[in-house]
Amino acid sequence: MINSELINPKSIVVVGGSNKTSKPGGNCVRNLINGKYAGELYVVNAKETAVQGLKSYPNVSEIPGADLAILSIPAAACLEAVTVLVEEKGVKAFIMYTAGFGEETKEGGLLEQKIAGVINKAGASLIGPNCIGILNRYHHSLFTLPIPGMDPFGIDMVSSSGGTAIFIMESAINMGLRFNSVWSIGNGVQTAVEDVLEYMDLHFDPEKDSKIKLLYIESIRDPDRLLEHAGSLIHKGCKIAAIKSGASESGIRAASSHTGALANPDLAVEALFRKAGVVRCHSREELATIGAAFTLKELKGKNIAIVTHAGGPAVILTDALAKGGMEIPKLTDHPLAGELKSRLLPGSSVSNPIDILGTGEPVHLATAIDYCEKKFREIDGIAVIFGSPGLTRVYEAYDVLDRKMRTCSKPIFPILPSVSTAWDETDFFVKKGHVNFSDEVGLANALTKILKTPRPLANNLELKGVDVPLIRHIIDSLPGGSGYIAPGQVQMLLKAAGIPVVEELVSDQWDEVRSFAAKAGYPVVAKAVGPVHKSDAGGVALNIRSQEHLKIEFKRLMNLPDARSVLIQPMLSGFELFAGANYEEKFGHLVLCGLGGIFVEIFKDVASGLAPLATEEALSMIRSLRSYTVFEGARGQKGIDELQFAKIIVHLSALLRFATEIKELDINPLLATGKGIIAVDARIRIEKAVEN
Repeated sequence: MINSELINPKSIVVVGGSNKTSKPGGNCVRNLINGKYAGELYVVNAKETAVQGLKSYPNVSEIPGADLAILSIPAAACLEAVTVLVEEKGVKAFIMYTAGFGEETKEGGLLEQKIAGVINKAGASLIGPNCIGILNRYHHSLFTLPIPGMDPFGIDMVSSSGGTAIFIMESAINMGLRFNSVWSIGNGVQTAVEDVLEYMDLHFDPEKDSKIKLLYIESIRDPDRLLEHAGSLIHKGCKIAAIKSGASESGIRAASSHTGALANPDLAVEALFRKAGVVRCHSREELATIGAAFTLKELKGKNIAIVTHAGGPAVILTDALAKGGMEIPKLTDHPLAGELKSRLLPGSSVSNPIDILGTGEPVHLATAIDYCEKKFREIDGIAVIFGSPGLTRVYEAYDVLDRKMRTCSKPIFPILPSVSTAWDETDFFVKKGHVNFSDEVGLANALTKILKTPRPLANNLELKGVDVPLIRHIIDSLPGGSGYIAPGQVQMLLKAAGIPVVEELVSDQWDEVRSFAAKAGYPVVAKAVGPVHKSDAGGVALNIRSQEHLKIEFKRLMNLPDARSVLIQPMLSGFELFAGANYEEKFGHLVLCGLGGIFVEIFKDVASGLAPLATEEALSMIRSLRSYTVFEGARGQKGIDELQFAKIIVHLSALLRFATEIKELDINPLLATGKGIIAVDARIRIEKAVEN
């Protein structure tokens, strides 16, 4: 319920304002005064007649009125103060610094709900409690330092944690980032991160508003809203990066399938961010670095040129970029490489990295950048490493870099590592409105993450080859209750979804098994139907080449504990893949893919997406796998048809959309053969209401 009184109040009252700037109320008053707040500013403090040059009122009943009230008083006094401010003074927005509510005790939670009820009934806005406030170009209602440089096109930051917001600002300010707004949500009893994103989305003005959003999220209360508004903002030209903390799980989930064991809240967050187009970060420094990279011209390809006067950092950067999948094209054989070399100092290298030597001058730096921009057409972006050799000042070089960054058509990423030796020059450069990446590996990781994060796609269902009425008929014909469905029903569902499946028979009758094997042709594979992990229970017999061998295995499998029948299939060979799905509370169906067979649990190299999925999303999942080089074809092996694999993942997500009763699904393995990819083994667990 964010309103104009919160964003741009004409009057503010600080309840608990103080002359002691070491206290939240006192520091807030100082920040408002130093930030040149233009409206009426009031202070309530029963023990003071004047606070930092302002008249102090003994209680909230005596103030003239206000748009926004900032509360920095004990929790027990907040309900009464809020009630008076709402009912008698017409306050329409509140920021509550006060802690001691739901984050501490059950009683505190009940009290904050009562306070929120009073505020909600009045149609007023509330940030907090247990927050550090908000900061924008109209008012500095934070009680902390630092206060960053404000710029309408600077960063918008939204943080669940006030302390984390402060530390992110520390990192960001050191890199040269400026801010348009900072939102500390605290307990978020009324306003959560999703609410702030929704407000930014619905009120977005591309001519006036910041296009960079950094988020620190402790709890995603409404994934659908976050997805909707983050995706919408990105479609409007914004860039968003986020940390989601508290997404890991201690201990191993008890589950009866590969997917159930692998799926966890962290993968759900990964899938949500991928679908929304949000760059996921895992540290404050990484978030600030990606925010800094967002401020520069967009990198539209993988090819990076490195211009340096120090070989070591350039090699480190080259390794980090290559590890992340970026390209550092060799320029030695370029027709104009010799021409560039002739314009640099003797001994300079133009192979890429372009090393202008430690004795290189600003003119050589400018020349190298010009060639990368105008003559080396294959180059998409330029990383410039330039520190101080400790002998001369580098003002002139940084002035050249400033001019080139303003005029170059390609993005230039400045790496100025001499933050101590050349502090004055670096500060001079940053104050011209630039950012600085003092660490080349941090920059490389940021660039690769940004480039690998897909843009958000519309949730258009791809239904070609999916028989929706048949899917519903199969599901509706199943009895109510929970559990795994029979292999034959699994096959019917996969076929209805357009997923290729191997022909198979499930039977407890030897004559039927014998007849199917003769028709399918040997060798065959036989599996016990019943045990959950068939391989662990000895419930799989491979490479059965004769009827006599099959008869022995049939008897053995039928005698296993819990075995009800035997499943028999042709013995196929190929590369094993995996696809599966698990229902995650609040998020919906989480779809996973990766290597198959036993490797899915050994390596746990899986990618996740939220159903429904489009082909582009599925391809992005596949290409994000650490094992993706195997898909492309490694060591002379033939590659895997990743488009067909993506289509199977898409069809699987469509099945889940129309069969919401499915709670766990494994296809393991999906076998990539010379004739295509085919499902060899699958399990589906449903939860269906029992009819009375």
